[in-house]
Parts: sequence; structure tokens; C-alpha cells
Amino acid sequence: MTSGASVLDDLTMGRAVELESLVDRRALGEMLDSARELFGVSLRIFNQKGQILADASQRPLLYAYLDEFKAGQAALSEVVNAIKGLEPEPDGDLAFECVTGARYWVSGISYDGHLLGRLILGPFRDPARAEVHTGVRSLDSGVDPERLARAYGELPALEPGAARRVARHLVNAIDLILFSGHKALLTSNMHLASVHESYRELSEKNAKLQQAFDRLKELDRLKSNFLATVSHELRTPLTSIIGYSEMLREGIAGELSNEQQEFVQTIHEKGEQLLGLIKGLLDLSKLESGTMSLRKAEIDVVPIVEDVANTLAPAARKKLVEIGVEAEPGLPSVWGDAERLRQVFLNLSENALKFTPTGGSVRLIVRPTMLERKSDDEGRGLVLFSSKRPAVEVRVADTGIGVPDAEKERVFDAFYQVDGSATREHEGTGLGLSIVRRLVDAHDGAVRVEDNAPQGAVFVVTLPCRRTTIA
Repeated sequence: MTSGASVLDDLTMGRAVELESLVDRRALGEMLDSARELFGVSLRIFNQKGQILADASQRPLLYAYLDEFKAGQAALSEVVNAIKGLEPEPDGDLAFECVTGARYWVSGISYDGHLLGRLILGPFRDPARAEVHTGVRSLDSGVDPERLARAYGELPALEPGAARRVARHLVNAIDLILFSGHKALLTSNMHLASVHESYRELSEKNAKLQQAFDRLKELDRLKSNFLATVSHELRTPLTSIIGYSEMLREGIAGELSNEQQEFVQTIHEKGEQLLGLIKGLLDLSKLESGTMSLRKAEIDVVPIVEDVANTLAPAARKKLVEIGVEAEPGLPSVWGDAERLRQVFLNLSENALKFTPTGGSVRLIVRPTMLERKSDDEGRGLVLFSSKRPAVEVRVADTGIGVPDAEKERVFDAFYQVDGSATREHEGTGLGLSIVRRLVDAHDGAVRVEDNAPQGAVFVVTLPCRRTTIA
């Protein structure tokens, strides 16, 4: 491995590689145990910090005997410190002879030119040296020369050349392990880098989206405040315009000619139309800001629907459109605001009447049904008993022009109209259905559009019955 430090830094994304991060310590220990059984010599592996990672050694009798003497302990301590202080070159070797004459072989463990640790082989004795070093005998007067000689003879015998070959063999095996470990580390680092980069990009996008959301929320708030303010300021003078037009129409200011009556009638009708738009804007603003209060109670839907049909009956007769109510008997009551629900059914029925041609029909059908529970119920465990709740369904079906499939969700957007051209046949502001959806949502209900084959459309409002309190 001779590619240099810069390559290693690139592969590890600038982080220093440690020996223990590339090898499995248990597997390393098992390899050294096998080598010790094969060659009969003690082996240890230290990392660059001097921490032992694998130990396949057995304390020799010679050192155990010398530990019985203080001078021997001191001499052996110097040997240990000296060996630990050895710094072989990457892929290099160093020989060391201790005070007893026993030998050690230290080989550097490197990767890509970086010294990661050391393999220490020994102690062992050179077969060419038959006796312990004479200096050991003088360490203490109590040292027994015969016992010392026997203990020295128990050391494994290994020629220096053989020791080097054993050490090189093990270092090469460790090098293969390092390559495999570094490959796995590189793969893991690259994966982590990819995850970090993806997380960074996602965080940046989330931050931008949050900024955009906050901005849109603020703009929506300003828009709602603007609509509420403008609508309120417009309604006061408009009420005067409508009031004075009524007085002129009734002749309070003097008799009007037929042409003048038509002009005043137009002023009154357009004033009423504009007042309806302003009321719609105010209602929408209150619903969006959450300031509209609902006076809920147990109510029967059928009388409300019948009142709506009766209100629109004159307009239906004028247009030659049949309007009627079909209600199943014994319907349960719902928990809602009667006035706001009347507004919902009136808006839907007026739309149906407006888009139904002469000779058509509008049907308001009331029947019992079941409504899927919303997510706020599930957290209380009620879903264990039932995933649905009793409800009342009101279907407003007409035989008019219908709603294209692509427009069925968009028709509930504020100011949206299926025919948005300047030359559209049917007038309207596009607020009615948006208000309908928000009012139905405020009642925990649902509204949707269905086909009414072969023509027309069906708007379905589902209102839940009052929730049962569980003790």
C-alpha cells in the first residue's frame, strides 16, 4: 500500500483512520491464538495509542521468576517501557533484546502509508544462545543460577529470520483484513455522507418551504383582514343605496315614470346582489380566521330543507323548474347550527336551480347514513368499537349542466368557477361552495360531488349525529 496519506484522507473524508475501526478485535484475537499455537510464541497487537487490541501471550517462567526480586521487577519494567516506545517505520521491523537475552520482534502495521499499530512477537530465545545473559545473575544475590537457566530454557526457540517471516506473514494477513475493513468503512462513510447530504438538502428545502408557508399564511391573514375591512366599509353605504332605491321605487320622493321605475329596480337588484357578495366575503373571512361562532343544538334537518325548498319555490316556478323534498321518516337529529345549515342547503339549492334549464328538476333528498370517523377520534380508542358513526345525508340533485370530473374538487375553492370566462352564461362570485365546505367542516361533516347520470350533478352533504359520551 503506497498511495500516500492524501489518498487515505480522501477516502475517509478527512477523518483519521484507527486500527480498531477497521478490524474486528475478536477475530484478530482468534487469529493470534491460532498463530501462537502454530509457532509457539507469544503475540500481541497494539494500536498507535499504545492500547492493546489482541493478546495471545503466556507469561514465561523466566519473567515469573524474576518478578520475585525487586531488581528483577525493575529490569522487566524497563523492558516493557522500551518495547512500548519502539516506533518502527510503516511496513518496517525492529529487533529488541531484553536484559535476559530473550528477543522481541516488533513489526509496524500500516495502511496507505499510515502507521496504525504494532505487532509484537516474543519473548523467544535464539537457538544460538544457550544461556541466559550473565547480567541477570547479578541483579540480586538470591537469584538461583540453575533455576534461572531452566526458566530460560523454557522460552520458545526461534531464529531471528524465522521470527521475521512469522511477523511478516501475520502483518500481511492483517493487511488483507484492513483492506476488507477499510472497504466496509468507506462504503459506510459514503452512505453516511449521502444521508447527511440528503438530510442537509431536505433541511434547506424544509426551511424554504416553512418560510414560504409563513409568508403565505401572513398574506392570507392580510387578505382576510382586508376583505373583512373592505366588506364592512362597503356594506354601510350600500345599505343606504338599497334603502333609498326602495323609497324611490315606492314613490316617496314623487311619482316615477316607467323608465325611471326600471332604472330604480335595476339599482335595487344590483345593490342586493352586491350586498350578497359582501355578506359572502364577510362569512368567508370569519370562517378562514376561525372567528365565526356556531350556535349548535339538537336540530331536525328536514324542516330546514323544506324551508329552503319553499323559499326557492317562486324562483323555480318562474323558471319552470320543479323543486321538491324527499325525506325518509324517523330520521335522527344532528348537532348543528340551524341558521348556518340553512345557508349551506340554500347555497347548494340556488346553484342547482341556477344551472338547471327550463323543464328540469331539483330534488333535495334526506336519508340516514354512516360517516367515517375523523382522525381525532382514533386517538381515544373509539375506533376499537366502530370506525363509523350515525349521520344524516342531504343530497341536492339537479338535471342541469353538471360538473366535469376534473372540476369536482376545485369547485369548492374560493372565487373558482367552472366557466371562468368573461362571457359565461351564469353569473356568480364563486364563494357559495367555498362557504358551504367550510360550514360543513365546522360541523364535523363532509361534502362531495357525485355524478347524476345521464345529466346534472349531485352535491352530497353528510352531517354526523351528536357524539355519544362514553362514561
